[in-house]
Amino acid sequence: MASWDLWIEVKNIGIDEILENIINEHCESRANGKKGNSESGGEDLIDVLLKVTESGELGTPITNNNIKAVLFASFGAETSSAKIIWALAEMIRNPSIMDKAQLEVRQVLKGKTKFDDFDLEELKYLKLVIKETLRLHPPLPLLHPRECREKTKIGKYTIPIKTRVLLNAWAIRRDPEYWHNPEIFIPDRSDESSIDFRGNHFEFIPFGAGRRMCPGWLFGLMNVEHPLTQLLYHFDWKSPYEGLLENFDMTGTNGLSARRRDDLCLIATPYN
Repeated sequence: MASWDLWIEVKNIGIDEILENIINEHCESRANGKKGNSESGGEDLIDVLLKVTESGELGTPITNNNIKAVLFASFGAETSSAKIIWALAEMIRNPSIMDKAQLEVRQVLKGKTKFDDFDLEELKYLKLVIKETLRLHPPLPLLHPRECREKTKIGKYTIPIKTRVLLNAWAIRRDPEYWHNPEIFIPDRSDESSIDFRGNHFEFIPFGAGRRMCPGWLFGLMNVEHPLTQLLYHFDWKSPYEGLLENFDMTGTNGLSARRRDDLCLIATPYN
């Protein structure tokens, strides 16, 4: 355990140094009279927190450690927002799916101004929509690499010791050997299926599997389910290019997380 504790301590120091450098860069920019440090030239979250600290508005000072904690807690928000955008994009392309999901949400939550996890448990079809979104658009297309501790044979492949292996989760979830019409968005394919998010079925591992599985997977799901429910309940959605839905661009970007290449531009009409 001593070596493991030391490894954790070293990693913690490394992460702390990275966050400290980010904060220091923003402090230097502000000292030089720049309004912001983001790529767009505007203020980002760190600038806002530093400005609040300088103003003393809160009465209680915000320390660098407080800012680091906020940054660390927000790291998972990017993948959650990307999944919400992908889910809306897929439903816009498939109006019947959008109608079915909205009907369920509005029937279950009818007349409610607030809802909780017990209400969300009743949204069976919306859960299928989210599950299918995660199949086609996984949070991490490539899972974190693994290193073989010993020589291993998987199928006809021999993997030498110390080999670093990358898992292509994106390709696995589009494999026609395991998924019928894998490129098509079909939420009902998961209805009455035993496949879940817990990494027990290797054809569907949006959050990884085993001991290295994402520890915040349930929190990540809630971060998608709650906002998406609100969006479907309070607004009707349509594309400004409604007559061209078959050509609706679904191109993604390559990177740590799978986002749409282009911003999703939709028309939102408040639902009465």
